[in-house]
Amino acid sequence: MKTVSNVVRGYRHVSDAMRTRVQGSIDALGYRPNVSGRSLATGRTNMLAFAFPDLRRPYFAELAHVFSQVCAERGYQLLLEETAGAPGGELSAVRGREAGVVDGVVIHPQVLTPAEIDSARGDTAVVFLGEDVRPPGGDLVAIDNVRAAAEAVAHLAALGRRRIGFLGHEVGEQSRTSTFRLEGYRDGLSAAGLPFDPTLCVPREVGDAQGAELAFGRALDGGLSIDGLLCRDDLAAVGALRAMRLRGLEAPRDVAVVGWDAIGLAASLVPSLTSVAPDTVALAEAALDRLQERIAGRPGDGQAVTVGHRILVGESAPYPDGSVD
Repeated sequence: MKTVSNVVRGYRHVSDAMRTRVQGSIDALGYRPNVSGRSLATGRTNMLAFAFPDLRRPYFAELAHVFSQVCAERGYQLLLEETAGAPGGELSAVRGREAGVVDGVVIHPQVLTPAEIDSARGDTAVVFLGEDVRPPGGDLVAIDNVRAAAEAVAHLAALGRRRIGFLGHEVGEQSRTSTFRLEGYRDGLSAAGLPFDPTLCVPREVGDAQGAELAFGRALDGGLSIDGLLCRDDLAAVGALRAMRLRGLEAPRDVAVVGWDAIGLAASLVPSLTSVAPDTVALAEAALDRLQERIAGRPGDGQAVTVGHRILVGESAPYPDGSVD
């Protein structure tokens, strides 16, 4: 029974000869695993959940694809949960184990506090993505947003840009993501010997490309003068490029533009977009490593894992010699 299970799950530690024999019997009998029965026998569903704010955002759609691939390689099925960045949606995700649906959850929270998460999750194995909102003993996987933003500003400064703006943070209370990226933006300015000018930071009321286009367009019409721009995300960069084009401005001639997330669409824009590119495969691998350890019962303090990133250089802010990646 264990050998059949190993073959069905795709475990590597089965000889080719035995795998062939077992697969032949499976095919001859038309055998299909009984998921409900297996769950009753093992106490596991072999399903994981990935909870994120908004599937319409290209970054989360692409990240969900990466998680799905990595889960499949490990013998798991993946349930996608869109939380809408709302408390009810995030609470539902971390309570998934109580309903017997999933063995563990990877979540990118936006609104819940560590205390709220801790009280809701019960025995659910949970790994957090993004900014550190872990409850005690929680595991986190993220990129270094502050460092990445500083590196993006350094890239713009290396092109000789001296009036570098920031586009796309929220109006009013800022998200944790925006807070860290703005912190890195200011660090990058300081390292380049440039002053921080709050009038060069343009928030948007709606967190999509159109919202960025409207906000940046109004700022340009109001006299905003910049020669470099770091955007909170690639959607903000898309909006910025359109606002510039409608006003006769071009990137990088007039304003060198750097986005964030390196979504697939970015390489097809004209000009192609320079963007901060998180290592999404490493992020998914590290998150699932932590989650599988917790499912297996690993006790102890939580771990914070930082995965890599790079500046993927396109035409909107090329290298100083004009080349791109």
